[in-house]
Amino acid sequence: MRKPTGALPIRGAAKHNLRDVDVDIPLGVLTVITGVAGSGKSSLIHGSIPAGEGVVSIDQGAIRGSRRSNPATYTGLLDPIRKAFAKVHGVKPALFSANSEGACPTCNGAGVVYTDLAMMAGVATTCEDCEGKRFQASVLDYHLGGRDISEVLAMPVTEALEFFGSGEAATPAAHRILDRLADVGLGYVSLGQPLTTLSGGERQRLKLATHMSDKGGVYVLDEPTTGLHLADVEQLLGLLDRLVDSGKSVIVIEHHQAVMAHADWIVDLGPGAGHDGGRIVFEGTPADLVADRSTLTGEHLAAYVGA
Repeated sequence: MRKPTGALPIRGAAKHNLRDVDVDIPLGVLTVITGVAGSGKSSLIHGSIPAGEGVVSIDQGAIRGSRRSNPATYTGLLDPIRKAFAKVHGVKPALFSANSEGACPTCNGAGVVYTDLAMMAGVATTCEDCEGKRFQASVLDYHLGGRDISEVLAMPVTEALEFFGSGEAATPAAHRILDRLADVGLGYVSLGQPLTTLSGGERQRLKLATHMSDKGGVYVLDEPTTGLHLADVEQLLGLLDRLVDSGKSVIVIEHHQAVMAHADWIVDLGPGAGHDGGRIVFEGTPADLVADRSTLTGEHLAAYVGA
């Protein structure tokens, strides 16, 4: 178990029931905030540790951006990709943006044509001219490593990581961003996938990938395992370990037992939900929580680890 380097005092109240909460969250370790649904976990942490200087708070809220936004544009990945295409062919980078000079004139780079049906919901149909690729035909004549820009944006992160890692398409700046996306378990997401199609957990991990190089000393995550396969949960835990080992303090609001078992410290809220919650019912290591079994979380965690 890693040793704390300090403590973050929480002197607040869970909004659900306004019971006073007095707890010190250790810094320099992985702390997991647990408790039954509705016990006040998110309200307490987000209300007591507002995002600001030194704190990176990452939730599952919607990502700002239009329906044209995708992981490549949101993370800044598209910039080094555009420059790589432009450098090879001696043309302007703007040609390789569907939101700029390279856009299909028929659909304006959307890939679909929207038809307003007045009193009914509008209908989106694939653009017949670009066949949904979003770019002018002339732009698709330019290739990098044997792929045009639409084919690159259709790649999942894992494929793009290999593509931009070596050979003619080697682009270190793009590779670094892709490496972070793979680290947070988004290897299956395509670079050009609309952000509006991502789940809450995927949005949060995308935000995490963009903040991994920030100078914040405290990272707050709200149920980052949402929608993750067990294998991806293990990958996420490895990432959280690397953040802590690099000197960050990581606070995770989570109900996933694998994350609880992996924590250095657990703060359990309860004992119930709503008016029956909002109190600290346990503070300590996962091993102590399992041995104690005085809370519902402790009982479930004990069953999970086979104690």
